[in-house]
Amino acid sequence: MVKHIVLFQLNPEMDVRRKAEVMDAFKAGIEALPEKIPFIRKIEVGLNGNPEEQFDIALYSEFDTMDDVKAYAVHPAHQAVAALLRDCKKNRSCVDYEV
Repeated sequence: MVKHIVLFQLNPEMDVRRKAEVMDAFKAGIEALPEKIPFIRKIEVGLNGNPEEQFDIALYSEFDTMDDVKAYAVHPAHQAVAALLRDCKKNRSCVDYEV
């Protein structure tokens, strides 16, 4: 099994209301993906409630193989949701590890 963890930092100059809208839309979009991408074993999105921290969004997901992670990354349904962050993302960090 591969665990895929991604942290996103949004542009700190974003309007607070717009930032919340983008975060909520991203969470809803990502968490709807298992219906469209059957090889996602588990997926969840956490929205940071601590303004003292650098990252705004945490994505946790599980896949059977690294090939599944790669297929997920380029899947059109995933790409559509990822586009929500394209213009407002400042930073991204990712770790993929096998267990």
